[in-house]
Amino acid sequence: MPRTLGLLAVLLLVCVPRVAGPQSPDPIRPVVVVTEIDGIIHPVTAEYLIDAIDMADEAGAEVVVLVLRTPGGLLESTRSIVSRMITSRAPVVVFVGPAGGRAASAGFILLLAADVAVMAPGTHTGAAHPVSGSGEGMDDTTSQKAASDAAAYVRSIAEARNRNVELAAEAVIDSRAFTDSEALAASPALIDFTATDVADLVAQLDGRDVKRYDGSSVTIRTGNAEIRQWFLSAIAHPQVATMLMTLGLLGLTVELWNPGLIAPGVAGGLCLLLAFFAFQIVPVNTAGLLLIVFGLGLLGLELTVPSFGVLGIGGAISFFIGTVMLTDTVPGVQVSLGVIGPVALGFSALFLFLGRLALKAIRQPPATGAEALVGRTARTRTAIGPDVPGQVNLHGEIWSAVSGAPIPPDRAVRVLAVDGLTLTVEPADQPLTH
Repeated sequence: MPRTLGLLAVLLLVCVPRVAGPQSPDPIRPVVVVTEIDGIIHPVTAEYLIDAIDMADEAGAEVVVLVLRTPGGLLESTRSIVSRMITSRAPVVVFVGPAGGRAASAGFILLLAADVAVMAPGTHTGAAHPVSGSGEGMDDTTSQKAASDAAAYVRSIAEARNRNVELAAEAVIDSRAFTDSEALAASPALIDFTATDVADLVAQLDGRDVKRYDGSSVTIRTGNAEIRQWFLSAIAHPQVATMLMTLGLLGLTVELWNPGLIAPGVAGGLCLLLAFFAFQIVPVNTAGLLLIVFGLGLLGLELTVPSFGVLGIGGAISFFIGTVMLTDTVPGVQVSLGVIGPVALGFSALFLFLGRLALKAIRQPPATGAEALVGRTARTRTAIGPDVPGQVNLHGEIWSAVSGAPIPPDRAVRVLAVDGLTLTVEPADQPLTH
């Protein structure tokens, strides 16, 4: 699915301008793109931040501000983010905030790698000693190798950014952490300055000379800047993407079984478009996707094929397993079964419930129109025969009627067909002819 489809979905949902694609920056007002990460650094986070920097570069932004709060994450994902930060056209500012936040482990590396490193009062950073992917300790040999590798990596970053190399290495080797004041007071410092919030940060950036990773210098102009929020990290998560897909399918199911409600169809369509956007970033398990499609097929068959519930149960199980498997390829990200399970099973139950109601309604005879008259009982006013049209009383109305057999007046007849304003009838006391 092209990226533009996902971005169109976001535009339809929020109906406000955002840095979703190439835009011509205001020649008077500089553009500051602000993005935020609050959680673990993993491949989805990396892809999200890389996309944010790509869009900022296309929009001609003056600077990219990453508001960061993280307990850490995967080193490989962190390396990917750092590599893109280094090649960004616009300087990248990492801001650990607001007060009370932290940028530990992988977040410390991102802070070091920023063109401008900023912390809010009351925040801390550091404690970057590597651990295993599950968060548990490693054996001594493996731990020493990982720590040495990570320490060399942060030293190279700190040296290139003219930050305190020794303290950066201690954060890895000795798991040392630093408050905002300690990071600023170090010589050389680990950060450039402190700011209370994004507005204060942008104000302090105005006129600041920044040395880029390649040695070039640039002066940041943020006076009267237009701040654009890149907010899609909330949906760029496997669990949220899966829930959006499920809710989208549910909305479309409600609309299909109840045509004309409109709201479920619109909401379902938007959720599906957002899910498609998220799945551009989130790695998708093909087997999980096929299981979901197979489960939907079984649920549909349960509505039409007598199976004593076997197809429905099989469809629900297939849909559940497929939903769980759909994004299980993301390392370091756990999809909560406590959330996905009830959502998937609830969708299956509601699908079957609404489907049965819809089929029951479809099978009911028409209640209005000419078709609703077929099968009704009328009473003849005059004699009716094959060559003698007559009249009948039906629902308080007088209708012209014909019959294939003679019928005397004041007899009950059954309506077989309607042709314009003429009914075809037969005696009501004889078996149905068709």
